[in-house]
Amino acid sequence: MRHLNQGRKLNRTASHRKALFRNLVLSLIRHERIRTTDAKAKELRRYADRMVTLGKRGDLSARRLAFAFMQSRDAVKKLFDEIAPRFKERAGGYTRVVKFGVRRGDAAPISIVEFTGTAEKADAKKPRKKKAARRDTPTAEPTPRQRRAVAG
Repeated sequence: MRHLNQGRKLNRTASHRKALFRNLVLSLIRHERIRTTDAKAKELRRYADRMVTLGKRGDLSARRLAFAFMQSRDAVKKLFDEIAPRFKERAGGYTRVVKFGVRRGDAAPISIVEFTGTAEKADAKKPRKKKAARRDTPTAEPTPRQRRAVAG
């Protein structure tokens, strides 16, 4: 029995899991929204929220810990300079997991992982265009198909 053993193994070795989540966190920080399977998304929340917490601390020790995990200077810089300041008033829950559907090849459940401030910012940037009203009135000259439908 797996009592009190936290985390999903995802059928991977420990080193493979570590590399997987390092890459997922890097992608999430670079793009601020990624699409992955439900199980990976739920586990990714733990790592991403820890990185944002380090970013909120902002000291040299936190930078070094974040770099030790992510191993990308650009990602650490973006985390500390752009992402973490957005969440200075928030006590936790920096990421959101939204169910997206199923993958076409193997029907695996897919989710979108994003930072919580991303959706509001994206909606503010692009206002949605209204669709043109559809005309239900027929044209002056009926098409051959319409003529056949009336005649038949």
